[in-house]
Amino acid sequence: MRAVALGAAAGGGFPQWNSNALACNRARAGDPAALPRSQASLAVTGDGERWYLLNASPDLRQQIERSEFLHPRGGLRSSPLAGVVLTGGEVDCVAGLLSLRERQRFALYATHAVHDVLSANPIFEALDRQLVTRSEVPLDTVVALDETLSFSLFAVPGKVPLFLEGRTDAPALATAELNVGIALSDRRHTLYYVPGCAELTTALAVRLRDAELVYFDGTLWSDDELIAKGLGTKTGRRMGHMSLSGSDGTVAAFAPQVTGWQPCQQQCILDRDLALVVIPIQSPCLDLAAFQLALVQQPVKRVQVVIARLARMAQGCFQRGFGTRARCCCSCARRARRPRRDKAARLRRARAAVSR
Repeated sequence: MRAVALGAAAGGGFPQWNSNALACNRARAGDPAALPRSQASLAVTGDGERWYLLNASPDLRQQIERSEFLHPRGGLRSSPLAGVVLTGGEVDCVAGLLSLRERQRFALYATHAVHDVLSANPIFEALDRQLVTRSEVPLDTVVALDETLSFSLFAVPGKVPLFLEGRTDAPALATAELNVGIALSDRRHTLYYVPGCAELTTALAVRLRDAELVYFDGTLWSDDELIAKGLGTKTGRRMGHMSLSGSDGTVAAFAPQVTGWQPCQQQCILDRDLALVVIPIQSPCLDLAAFQLALVQQPVKRVQVVIARLARMAQGCFQRGFGTRARCCCSCARRARRPRRDKAARLRRARAAVSR
């Protein structure tokens, strides 16, 4: 199995278009410790030929264009994209489907409730039903994507889409078909994708206990971020997101599953076989990356990953991808602490070498 995080940002992307926050301005200024991120989505394959999306983010067209493995390969019109699996009906999950409307055959997998959301909005009829197969997936039912990959959907505490709040009988926060996680397997390894989670329940913790790789919601650092900054009235949990900090936060919830970990200076919590990784940006901000931006090319023994902030010191490890064992990021930190040499200095050294 190969998984590529096409995007790693929360709704609106990073920087958000209307945010004047410090971290967003750092991203616009080109700060290497606050790199821009498109909205969260994962691409997976079992054979390197057929690819499947876990959610279709609003940035999908740009994500496809910068990912050569998703480019057309033959004929005047083609795509290696064979299917899309949705975790909910929120704009962040489904808006990218409209970028796939050019009469291309693929399968669309979601729960009955999410398909109802799509069917209720006529704009999604732009996806020709004769070409785009809409498959309803019951919870906790294994479905084969092809002969190499299969998946199941499981309930996760979350919320109804923002545009449906107050318009349905469903409570704002619930564990139902409108917010789910994905367990993806190649019969040897299993990847879990949980882009939105309001609470790590006992049932969910048991499910993830022996997971090899978990992409987990890391949208907020503290539950009252919006309120404290005067940007809103909802807590993070009310928006369907656990916060990383606090006694009931993500780090505390995952800690019992990671044995023998010790935090190193850059706040990457690792050991040889297990990993709970939290990468902070120097200045907390509302506009945060939700997931690890990583290329996972080889299976690891067991790695549980929670990514919430972006830091220069650890980017090297993640962008190279994990090897057969999780390795500590200390070497990357040492490299990051070395003084940066500017381009002019490199040119002077090159000219001196040529003259010698």
